[in-house]
Amino acid sequence: MADLKELRYEIDRADNEIVRLFERRMRLVEDVAKYKIENGMQVLDSRREGEKLKTLSEGASTDFNERAIYEIFRQMMAISRKRQYQILTENGRGETLPFSQCDAFDFEGKRVVFQGVEGAYSFAAMQTFFGDAIDSVHVSTWREAMQLVADGDVDYGVVPIENSTAGSVSDIYDLLADFPIYIVGEQVIPINHRLLGIPGAKTDEIRKVFSHPQALAQCRAYLESHPEWEAVPVLNTAMAAEKIAKDQNPTFAAIASDTAAEFYGLDVLEDGPISRKKNATRFVILSNRCCFVRNARRISICFELPHQCGTLYNVLSHFIFNDLNMTRIESRPIPGKAWEYRFFIDFEGNLNNPGVQNALFGIRSETADLRLLGSC
Repeated sequence: MADLKELRYEIDRADNEIVRLFERRMRLVEDVAKYKIENGMQVLDSRREGEKLKTLSEGASTDFNERAIYEIFRQMMAISRKRQYQILTENGRGETLPFSQCDAFDFEGKRVVFQGVEGAYSFAAMQTFFGDAIDSVHVSTWREAMQLVADGDVDYGVVPIENSTAGSVSDIYDLLADFPIYIVGEQVIPINHRLLGIPGAKTDEIRKVFSHPQALAQCRAYLESHPEWEAVPVLNTAMAAEKIAKDQNPTFAAIASDTAAEFYGLDVLEDGPISRKKNATRFVILSNRCCFVRNARRISICFELPHQCGTLYNVLSHFIFNDLNMTRIESRPIPGKAWEYRFFIDFEGNLNNPGVQNALFGIRSETADLRLLGSC
């Protein structure tokens, strides 16, 4: 039997030969891309790839090698497609983006909608992002807010999309897929939840606590220390505070902000915040215009995938090959399609970047219903 040193030498020789043949294959791939450009052909030919993978893997000598060859060549074909997408992009045949660019948005006199009432965290996010030069309106639900934006009845909308403690706001992702609206900005607001009651109320008398489900989730540990309390979800933290002020029931409390306490004349029943430390919520700014600011650094997309092995990997690999950092991925079930999912991805980049354009071109070619949700 050969010793280990000799075996490694032979492996190195085989590896060098594989590298040589791979580079030859990639040169041929470039010629294929040029041919497809000249003849208006698509990069992905699923039928040919499937047939070729079957033929190559069936030529293996063992079951293990059959599976291995299938996987190796599947990855090699994916790499080949990415090079073809690059060449098409370099020749002006890549992704055409409908978004217009501007140096900055003009918010003077614009109408902005937020969900809830004055004193809500959405209200605070709106004030922080837009300042005082706007006209604001409020609605009861996120769907109503998005509908106003989509219809052009307001210029912008403000909705929460994720919390550092409770995670994503799933309903927002579903709604983003339903409306022709776009993310054009974001605002992160520190969340300092307080336990509020009417003047003179005492903690040991509380029996019901009202707040938004996200706020209740963010204060779960505190609420679990009071098993005698009933947590009651409402549409908004500020609406919870408004209810407490209206009902004047000393056994009712709300989880809301200091701003809500001041606005509705309520007492803070605990000295400090009752949610976890470093709690913050990211809000997104929505518009029905396809536009982005020149210095935007985050892009949001969503897409559907066929229910097949490796499809998600193929999509994610476009970020790797274009040196793009993915910052978030969410999956949501598609209504009416059992066990099929829509994926939402945030990644770093600017729409003017060739790598971003190339990645979007590849992803669009290999997914169903790709939507560019916006850039901020």
